[in-house]
Amino acid sequence: MRIGLISDIHGNLPALEAVLQRLEKERIDRIICLGDVAVGPFSSETVKRVRALGCETIRGNWDDWMAGGDAPCSGGEVCRKLLEMGSFWASQLDADDLGFLQGLETTLELELEDGRKAILFHGTPRSFNEPILGGTPSEELEHILGELDAPIMIAGHTHVQMVRRLPFTLLLNPGSVGLPFREWPVGAARVCRWAEFGVLDYDAEGQLDIQLGRTTYDVDAFIRYALESGAPHAEWWTSSWDATS
Repeated sequence: MRIGLISDIHGNLPALEAVLQRLEKERIDRIICLGDVAVGPFSSETVKRVRALGCETIRGNWDDWMAGGDAPCSGGEVCRKLLEMGSFWASQLDADDLGFLQGLETTLELELEDGRKAILFHGTPRSFNEPILGGTPSEELEHILGELDAPIMIAGHTHVQMVRRLPFTLLLNPGSVGLPFREWPVGAARVCRWAEFGVLDYDAEGQLDIQLGRTTYDVDAFIRYALESGAPHAEWWTSSWDATS
């Protein structure tokens, strides 16, 4: 079974199309999206594209807020700007888009070919907003994840690609399609000028192969679109793209 993993698209339709073109070459059996689909310049278009794929999609923290849930951040100038931008993008969603986001599950259990399973979520199983990082202490992760019985766990949310082996599981993050970061936290992040994805290959003998991939797209055209879209704080938002990447 070859599974394409996408996450944190953030309304970046050109980046999504570039990733899907790459996944076509990978002989993928299915695609799974780990959430945060719509919050970005091509909000409605990106939701419709993901819906057309028919792939399993997990609810992200921004998906939850756009569908009527709690705000994904609170306090501070950065949060205020992000929420104002998110409100602008949410206003572009139609009833079908919102219905799709409202119907997303928070976790997904994936049956593997050897009878075991993988568990997928956006942040952690207990919170959309809780990150799992390369430096998160193993003891803390055992507290968060130790009761789950799965040889593979797959998360998004941090916009940073990661493969990490723990005594009880393998953690995988495919990174971000539309807004990949050089580092976490968000306040210190620079956005890389590529789109990220993952491929999980798991056979009936339990043999595992993981690929973390990147692909290019026209970032400058995407930034121009964002600047011309009428979204508040667009110049501030697009200034975070790293010109050197």
